Amino acid sequence: MADDSKDSNVGGRYAQALFDLAKDEKNLAAVEADLKSLKAALAESRDLRLLLASPSFGLEDKGRGLVAIADKAKFNPTTRKFLGLLAANGRARALAAVITAFEALTAEQRGSVSAQVTTALPLSAAQSKGVAAALRQALGKDPEIETRVDPSILGGIKVRVGSRLFDASLRSKLDSLKFALKRA
Repeated sequence: MADDSKDSNVGGRYAQALFDLAKDEKNLAAVEADLKSLKAALAESRDLRLLLASPSFGLEDKGRGLVAIADKAKFNPTTRKFLGLLAANGRARALAAVITAFEALTAEQRGSVSAQVTTALPLSAAQSKGVAAALRQALGKDPEIETRVDPSILGGIKVRVGSRLFDASLRSKLDSLKFALKRA
């Protein structure tokens, strides 16, 4: 099992370095757009996830793969060099954590907050507006919401804002009930 906390710590450090570099070079928006498209590619491509996570591929293979993707997608030179560096340093498997941390940094700079909302079924437009309004009121900032559908939560909603998780899913309530019954 992967150590997610280690990946997120590494991801945070690399994201901060990339954020500072992109800000200094005044191409923050371009790097952010590149990382968003790379995040979508990670979500869609099992082969890409396998390349990054598998120890069967060496550092050079991972670097060549990431640079080839960057070239094909015509990424900003800063993003391209960063991906090569990430692979060369043996941190390619932390790419998803880097992207998540980078999104949080850019959202913070804009005065908003990044939130990941997970539901069992897709949200309607009215439900999305309601969630956004509730988050705005609770957090005092405009939320940038990324929605995910995960049928395994059975119902309800899970909201992750930074390191905080608000879990009002049916799955967690059933698990709590099961635990309480076992203790009784």
